[in-house]
Amino acid sequence: MAGLSDKRLLFLTGKGGVGKSTVAIALGIAAARRGLRCCVAELTGQDRAAVAFGHRDGSSGARELRLAQDLWTISIEPQHALEEYLSQKAGPFGDVLAGSRTFHGFVQATPGMRELLTLGKAWELAQPQRRTAGARPYDLVIVDAPATGHGLAALSTPRTFAEIAKVGPIASQGRTLDAFFTDPDAAAVVAVALAEEMPVNETLRLRRELREQLGIELAATVVNALLPDRLGPRQGATVAQAEQAAAKASPLVTAALRAARSEHVRAAAQRAQVARLAEGLGSAPLELPYLFTPAVDVAGLELLSERLEELL
Repeated sequence: MAGLSDKRLLFLTGKGGVGKSTVAIALGIAAARRGLRCCVAELTGQDRAAVAFGHRDGSSGARELRLAQDLWTISIEPQHALEEYLSQKAGPFGDVLAGSRTFHGFVQATPGMRELLTLGKAWELAQPQRRTAGARPYDLVIVDAPATGHGLAALSTPRTFAEIAKVGPIASQGRTLDAFFTDPDAAAVVAVALAEEMPVNETLRLRRELREQLGIELAATVVNALLPDRLGPRQGATVAQAEQAAAKASPLVTAALRAARSEHVRAAAQRAQVARLAEGLGSAPLELPYLFTPAVDVAGLELLSERLEELL
């Protein structure tokens, strides 16, 4: 399994609904347990890490919020990233621009500008020498990125701006970010999927498009929420026979047998999709168990983090 602890930044993406944010937070817990000063940076604006650790207001307020020893989080908002960038680049004049409604209208109307700003802040978090006054560097930044299509588009944005602008601060910033996010010694892309046909297809397409569009490889793949397969082939057949025999006897027994057989069938289907994904990738993905809880709490995150530590 890939050792990713030597990177400065991990970019996690995957089809919507696969548990990407959960994996990002759990991976952050694993990194902190390793003694790495780690920040989970959310680009989705939902502050899930803060909520999971009991910050019920659900907002880090665009600031770096301490969750536990060596573990921090931030929700990167384009507006705050813009204000910070202007202040760093232009000083008092930047503050004037930050307060200009006309300038903000221009930023909002420029395709890709929001992505460039949020990636710029993620890049700043991952630098050994931070540009934010008084901020300490992190050993690892884990970016909870948008879903696959938007995530890939975001990663492509710096190169697009550099090619269009040619010269000037935007072009320079674009080249800097593109060089960082495509440097295998500095950053890596991790895909999160479910063991279902569509997420598997999307993960394989992501791998291909990363190569074609950015010239980089998918560093690792995580398959989330795998059901345990408690029955072997013989036990599965026995349960199916018992279900038929009990159909006219006891509704309760029949329901229990039907549930057991249904889970066995679903688990077998998941294993088939994992095998298909492994064949397409040329390597086995990291597997995470399904957590039989209404919501993933810190205890559940700790459990997943133990498995995710293999990535580091």
